[in-house]
Formats: sequence, C-alpha cells, structure tokens
Amino acid sequence: MAAVVINNANFEEEVLNSDIPVLVDFWAAWCGPCKMLSPVVEQVAEELAGSVKVCKVNVDENMDIAQRYKIISIPTLIVFEGGEEKKRSIGLISKSELKNLI
Repeated sequence: MAAVVINNANFEEEVLNSDIPVLVDFWAAWCGPCKMLSPVVEQVAEELAGSVKVCKVNVDENMDIAQRYKIISIPTLIVFEGGEEKKRSIGLISKSELKNLI
C-alpha cells in the first residue's frame, strides 16, 4: 500500500483516529534529503502494509499541520499511536533505522 497523502482535511481521520500506528513523513519538494528518503518511506509502506499506516505531509502545502507539530527541519518522521506522538526522527535515516523507529 502506498503512502497516504495527508492534508488539513484528512489529517485527523487518517492519523489521529487510526486504529494502527501511523508513520508521518513531513517533507517538501525542494528538500534534497526528503527526495532521498521518499523511496525508502514508500518501501516501508509496502512492506508493513496492514500493520502500520504510512502518510506524507507536504509542509509547504500544509503549514498548519507542520506548525502544530513544530516541524523546524525536514525530513521529519513522526510515529503516532492512539492519536499521540510517540517517536520522532529528524533528517535522513536508513531503511533499518526507519523500521526501528516504527
């Protein structure tokens, strides 16, 4: 399952109200490390489909969400469980580090 594109309209439903853990990738189109991390995030989304939901938030298009979670550097990955932030990683990480984060 590919990563779900998140915006202000579906954030609460897809992330905060999810029955399973959610990994949210905060990114921007101009961000080099974000472009490098994106295929890794997509691979993890496929591999963990059904047990973890993977979502992507473009910070330029969804500044309200980015501000709410105090995103100051990208890429930032946040793991949500039960609507609460549980873990956070800032910067480029490897696939194994990403899986360990989840």
